Amino acid sequence: MIQAVQGFLEAHSAIIGLLILAAMFVEFLRERFPVPVVALLGTCAFLVTGLLDSPGFFGTFSNSAPIAVGAMLILSGALMRTGAIEAIINVIVARAERHPRLAVVEVFAGLLLASPFLNNTPVVVIMIPIMFRLAQATGIPAKRLLMPMSILAVLGGCLSLIGTSTNLIVDGIARKEGMAPFGIFEITPYGLAGVAAGIVTLLLLIRLLPSDPVSTETASAGADYLTELTPRADSQQIDRPLTSLPVFKGGVKLLGLRRGAETVRTGLEERRLRRGDRLVVRASAVELMTLRTSRDFEIGLGGPTSPSADVGAAVETMISPSHPSIGRRLGDIPFLSRVGVRVLGVSRHNHLPGPDLGNARIRAADRLLVTGEPRQIQQLRENRNLLGVDLTLTRPFRRAKAPVAIGALAATVAVAAFDLVPISIAAVVAIGVILATRCIDAEEAWSSIDGNVLILIIAMLAVGTGLEQAGSVALMVSWFTPLLGHASPTLLVFLIYFVTLLLSELLSNNAVAAIVTPVVIQLAIDLGIDPRPLIIAVMIGASACFATPIGYQTNALVYTAGEYRFADFVRIGVPTNIIVGVAVCLSIVALG
Repeated sequence: MIQAVQGFLEAHSAIIGLLILAAMFVEFLRERFPVPVVALLGTCAFLVTGLLDSPGFFGTFSNSAPIAVGAMLILSGALMRTGAIEAIINVIVARAERHPRLAVVEVFAGLLLASPFLNNTPVVVIMIPIMFRLAQATGIPAKRLLMPMSILAVLGGCLSLIGTSTNLIVDGIARKEGMAPFGIFEITPYGLAGVAAGIVTLLLLIRLLPSDPVSTETASAGADYLTELTPRADSQQIDRPLTSLPVFKGGVKLLGLRRGAETVRTGLEERRLRRGDRLVVRASAVELMTLRTSRDFEIGLGGPTSPSADVGAAVETMISPSHPSIGRRLGDIPFLSRVGVRVLGVSRHNHLPGPDLGNARIRAADRLLVTGEPRQIQQLRENRNLLGVDLTLTRPFRRAKAPVAIGALAATVAVAAFDLVPISIAAVVAIGVILATRCIDAEEAWSSIDGNVLILIIAMLAVGTGLEQAGSVALMVSWFTPLLGHASPTLLVFLIYFVTLLLSELLSNNAVAAIVTPVVIQLAIDLGIDPRPLIIAVMIGASACFATPIGYQTNALVYTAGEYRFADFVRIGVPTNIIVGVAVCLSIVALG
């Protein structure tokens, strides 16, 4: 019986492989399970049926694509941890306040410059809050910024080999098939054609995007904290102009100056810092945690027995609706004097409390960031009028390490661009550097890796190997070769690009790339033509898909954040797909 089953599997292995693939596609479309789970189950099916042997399966772990993708995600995480990304945000917001329309152009130009060097998925994650801040500063509806941002990030990722995980997957498969590796900027000329076509299309269609507000815009408005900075006695900043203080070069915004009984909110650029001054400022949670380590300023509000801001642990808590001190000044709350903790800042949904930290009257659901000794924190936890007292997950920036993180990324790109070492090797060495120099802690580095992405890549590489071992790839090639044997090179490029694009709109683009690439390579070999231009068509066609929210990871991100409808993507995405695709294919034909 067992021998009969084995004989049947061997005799019909190619068809069985295609049936497994078809079942995976159906499950991708039905979305009963996450895409990585379906890919893993497909791998299991190939293993159980014996269509994929052990050496073939374990050989997928030697592919450089998952390593390169994971490493680039860690490097992106280091840029965030060191505040390099936040510094860019602050510059953008400052520019938007002075030159709103020009700032929008500059942001999108910066996005196109960043996307080729950073995986575009974390870039979009970083850019979504920037877009909301930019929308508030310029008055442009967020929905008219988010979708164009995603489209340009994807097109920017098509400018280099490391811009998208899809490019790395295709390159890894091509190397496995014995082809020469792609250079980091080999696809740039074709990507530029797509970028130019995409920009023109967006300019023509931008008014078709909805302009209704997004709830996230108002929800994000209350994320900052109100706090106060008091110069220490030995501060090196005494007598310096307020607006030139280094503390305000980040995301900390000066709101006012308390000098004695006087509060000043205008003409601050003319004032100098004096001993005893209290600077009323606005800061994000991460900036607030960074200020804790300042040698020049004491931060927050404390009682006679309160510790310094950098002493003890920092916890977050919320004011309960039953708190007896609701409506009273924050400076009069009993736990400041009784417990002896220090309030680093207060945050309120939708707007900032005020006029300053001590005089802010507390309301239910106000969030406090508090620091104190372990015994004092335990007393806060026992206070029934405070909700959710727990250690804050927010960590301070490590700005002193930002040059190291930037240098590590730049060096990775440079050595890969000049083909000195493979991108995966360069990125792993860069990770060693940022960990050794403490740009990012180990647990933070590992949490920067998207496990779903890596599982999907490895599983689909295994599925691709299984299709080859089962003879399914050869069978598909035998079907297509007679149909395409008489097609001109131009028609061949167009067909492969748009077939890849269509599949990617419905399925995972990484999965499509992993399946289509070996088929295209074998097809080119059988037709006696250079497979390289066709592989470039697969690379860009698998990424540059904008007509559905599931077409690409960044589409899904902005679909949720921007509260778009499915029809919004179709309205903008279909013409963008066509125009970009035609431009890319013509450039491949002309230059390839």
